[in-house]
Parts: sequence; C-alpha cells; structure tokens
Amino acid sequence: MTPTPDRLRPDRRRHDRRRHDREILALAVPAFGALVAEPLFLLADSAIVGHLGTAQLAGVGVASAVLATAAGLFVFLAYATTAAVARRIGAGDRRAAVQQGIDGIWLALLLSLGVVALALLLAPWAVSALGASPTAAPYAVTYLRISSLGLPAMLVVMAATGVLRGFQDTRTPLVVAVAGFTANLGLNLALVYGAGLGVAGSAWGTVLAQSAMAVAYLVVVVRGARREGAGLRPDLPGIRACARAGGPLMVRTLSLRAVLMIATAVAARLGNDQIAAHQIAMTLWSFLAFALDAIAIAGQAIVGRHLGAGDVPGTRAATRRMVEWGVGAGVLFGVLLVVARPLYIPLFTPDPAVQEQLGQVMLLVALTQPVAGPVFVLDGVLMGAGDGGYLALAMLGTLVAFVPAALAVPSLGLGLSGLWWAMNLFMLVRGAFLYGRARGGDWLVTGAVRA
Repeated sequence: MTPTPDRLRPDRRRHDRRRHDREILALAVPAFGALVAEPLFLLADSAIVGHLGTAQLAGVGVASAVLATAAGLFVFLAYATTAAVARRIGAGDRRAAVQQGIDGIWLALLLSLGVVALALLLAPWAVSALGASPTAAPYAVTYLRISSLGLPAMLVVMAATGVLRGFQDTRTPLVVAVAGFTANLGLNLALVYGAGLGVAGSAWGTVLAQSAMAVAYLVVVVRGARREGAGLRPDLPGIRACARAGGPLMVRTLSLRAVLMIATAVAARLGNDQIAAHQIAMTLWSFLAFALDAIAIAGQAIVGRHLGAGDVPGTRAATRRMVEWGVGAGVLFGVLLVVARPLYIPLFTPDPAVQEQLGQVMLLVALTQPVAGPVFVLDGVLMGAGDGGYLALAMLGTLVAFVPAALAVPSLGLGLSGLWWAMNLFMLVRGAFLYGRARGGDWLVTGAVRA
C-alpha cells in the first residue's frame, strides 16, 4: 500500500530533524572543545592564582576583563570569516573561500600590532579605571602587560579558526585547542609554583601556549591555500573588504564588552571579596557562554552554506532545530550549576567570604541559562547570515537597558547579587531583540556574497 501524503509528512519531518541533528552534532561537538579553550585558559589561571591570595586573584580578574575586551573587540575575525567562507563554499567556489580567509589572517596581524602597543602603554590607566584596589593593582598591571604580548597569536587563531569553520571543519580547532590548554596548564604550574614567578608566570604560560596554537593554525591554513591555488601575499582590497564586513560586528562586540567591563568596574568598587567572586563567576559564565556557542558556531557554518546555495527553507529548518538544541542545553547547564556548587566553588578559592558571595551569584547565573541557550544560537544564526548591522543595533539597545540597572547597584546597596540581577536583565533584553529578528525574513539574503 502506497503511503499517503499525510503519512509522508511526519516521516519527512523526522528524517529532516535527524539529518539536522547529525550535522549540528558533527560541527558543534568539536566546536565546543575549541570554543572553551580561552575560558579554560582563564579558569586554569584563576584556579592557580587563586591559591596565591585574594589580592592576586582580584588583580588577575581586573586584567582578564581588559584582555577579554581587547581580544573580544576583534572576534569578528572569526565570526565574519566563518560566514563569508561558508557562503563561498555553498556557492561552490573553494578557492575564493580560502582567499577570503587569508585576507582575514593578514587583517588580524595588522590589527594586533596596534592593540599590543596600546595595552602596554595604557595598562596602569586601564587597571585604575576599573577600580582595582591598591593591593590588587600591581598584580593586574603585571598580568596585563605580559599577557598582551599574546594578543597577536590570539587574533591569528580567531581568523584561522573562522576559515576552518567556514569549510565545515571544527575538528582541527578541537585538536589544537586541547593541545593548547594542556600546554597552558603545564606551563602555568611550572612557572607559577616551580619557578616561583607568581602572577607573571601565569601570564607567560598563557602567552607561550597561545603562540604555539597560532603556529599550528597557520600551518593548516597555508597547506589548504596551496592545495586550492590561493595566494598567500597580503591583498589590500581583500583586507579592506574583511574590515568593512567586520565593522558592524565590532560595534556589536564593543557594546557587549562594555556591558562586561561595566559589570567588572561595579564589582571592583564593592570590595576585594566581591571582585574576586565576580571574577570567578564571570569566568564560569563565559565558559558556559562558549559552550552554548558551540551550537551557534554550527549555526554560522550551516546558515552561511545554505544561504550561499540559495536554500531559504533549509536555513529556516536548521535554525529552528538549533534553537531547540539551545533551549535543552541551557536547561541542562542551569541544573548542573545549582547541584554542583559544593564541588566547583572550593576549587577556585579557599576564602570563606569569597565562597559565600560566589555561591549566591551562581544561583542567579543558573536561572537564565535556559534563556542564554537560544540567545547564543540566534546570535550565531544571524552572524552566519551576515546580518551584522542588526546585531550591532540590537546590542546597543541592550547596553542602554543594562547601564542604568548596573550603575544603580552600589548606590542602592544591592551588592554583588544585585549586579547579577542586572546581568540577567541584559540577557532577557538581548533575547527579545534576537527573537524578533529571527521571526522575520529580512536576514535571509542568499548568494555567494551578501549584498
């Protein structure tokens, strides 16, 4: 008996879901390992430095916020490159896809020179602006100046990772990330405790690990360029095109980093115990954000490829399935944060006062994980579509909502928990902007290059 169309539709939907699940998992699982490399660097640094003392941990917390901002401003090197390369792959032009990635790497090198110079020069001012205490400030300046030397490697890693993701390869970044984290942990332990370098040893260990990762990525990308016949020399028009495409994403990221920097500045003014707890909480928050971003990275690659091939229905179906995955992952992470608090909190600090502050904050972090999952997924989907202009406006609107709530915390005496309620507001407003955009169709622009 021949199946009727009504019977075929549920079977087809199940088949499509399984196909999307396989593709999402194939990209997201390896991407998870690569994405959490940088948060793992900070987690390792925090755990190791935390046992040196509260002032040292507070100093690293302030310096890490500055470094994350400096690097995060240029995360478009990964995100815009992934989307652009994936579109070219969808359109069947592999040589142009590789060339786009090479231009992105040259842009990363050029930008990093200025960033390092500014970081070395302005380190004391940046630490002071974030409100570091007199006891924490010297450690913050030391960590910031040394770690800034690893920024060129960090930016190259971003751009090269974007090339590989665009080619639907997230396994190579996983291998490099695991090796880099292992090297970072070993170097930090050896330099902080073995060589007795303290906070400086932690910074040098991270710089060396990041540099080794950059070399590994360059080897892989250069081999791919030679295989596809793409040039390796800098191409100024191509570099300028990469910069223009990344401009809106830089605005988006600058607004996001402003939220996180303001949060750090508010926490620093609450006291050493509060900024130390905030540093650990923010590191864990970032770790979970990158973990959830694994699905978003799959979204960038899949959406870019579908739109490059002109497949709007496929884009919609993949997006819907990835949002479902984001919700499920967010619920799981929220539950784990609550039940595992007695296990992970003592790992970062032996100070009872810091532990108490951290325990309260992590309940608030857990509360919004089911919202954070789809938020990060939709962010990645719209990046994959090249919808950077809207993402920039949405994050600016979110910043406007967050700032008054965060700045009111000290004057109202709400403490660190009040600050993290403001962080939850930030996530809810951001979700409203992204969900509204995804429901429409203006972001669904097809073709090898987004007009």
